[in-house]
Amino acid sequence: MELSVVIVNYRVKYLLEQTLRSVEQAMQGMAGEVIVVDNLSGDDSIDFSRERHPQVTYIENKENVGFARANNQAIMQARGEYTLILNPDTIITPQCLQEGIAWMRSHPKCGAIGARMMDGNGVFLPESKRAFPTPWVSFCKIFGLSKFFPRSHWFAKYHLRYLSDLEPQCIDILSGAYMLCRTSVLQQLGGFDEDFFMYGEDIDLSYRIVQAGYENWFLPTPMVHYKGESTHKDSMRYVRIFYDAMLIFYRKHFPRFRVIFYPIIKLGVMVRASLSMTKRLIKRLLPAGKATATDWPWVIISDDAPKVAERAHIVTYQEELPATGHFNLLIDDGCHDYGEIVDYIRQHSDKGRIAFHIFANRHGIIISPKMS
Repeated sequence: MELSVVIVNYRVKYLLEQTLRSVEQAMQGMAGEVIVVDNLSGDDSIDFSRERHPQVTYIENKENVGFARANNQAIMQARGEYTLILNPDTIITPQCLQEGIAWMRSHPKCGAIGARMMDGNGVFLPESKRAFPTPWVSFCKIFGLSKFFPRSHWFAKYHLRYLSDLEPQCIDILSGAYMLCRTSVLQQLGGFDEDFFMYGEDIDLSYRIVQAGYENWFLPTPMVHYKGESTHKDSMRYVRIFYDAMLIFYRKHFPRFRVIFYPIIKLGVMVRASLSMTKRLIKRLLPAGKATATDWPWVIISDDAPKVAERAHIVTYQEELPATGHFNLLIDDGCHDYGEIVDYIRQHSDKGRIAFHIFANRHGIIISPKMS
């Protein structure tokens, strides 16, 4: 068997369905398996998926055991030569798998590969390539130096912004949203460290892959990652969990820095939490600004735009992209495969002028970047 795809699901029923459909299209002609682990979503995610994707193996947990442990349940039974760790809010293409596996075969020291992740509107996600969070790199990240000097080799190592995202790069850290790994390496390392409940486990695994003598590579093959739409990055809970994960990482890999670094981490949590609270307060107090995507006109890309408009309850629309102005772009997945959709988003991403949506033709619903 060539490939095992492992997906951990938690309350993203329609996004999971979209991910599974993109995986099916990407794996056509390939010997492989797909394993979905559900962390007690409490909805009908698995029944819904099992009816439409009966060939998938499902593991239903009786409690939310966290991202790391849930992935390990599947990793340890994976039979493919390669294992793809994939989020349930992603869209991949055949090129992601073909180019990744080809790279692995031609680079024996390559232990894991990441792709060029874009958000749902085609904006490049900087977490696609990162450096190890050494004390200095983490300090620059926590206190905003990497943001103020995004192209600096000295201050901006966290997201490696000075490295091109259009060329292959040997990097340190890959995102757990998409990690194509050698199964033998994953199983040899014991998968993810289950001390990490959520966040940080991908950093730790990437670090251990390199420590074991392998390399991590970033390939510029585009894919879409809706980027944890169930997580609010400005919330106090996110700030606390993320920095707690950083403390676990430092206890494990940099114990000699704990006396110096722990106070810095704690200070960083306080600073980031204060900034988050301030941002939320300002948003509540300030009047609404310019029109949002809910007010923009609609453009429908489909072989049967009138039918899509009727099913999606869109009264007014057009079928040609306007030269100026903001608009919502709805792409029908009933007449475009996901490779075409990802490529279309990549080509037409226009700095916030276009809000992309996908019409899930099977279900008659609109899947949007801000969908939870």
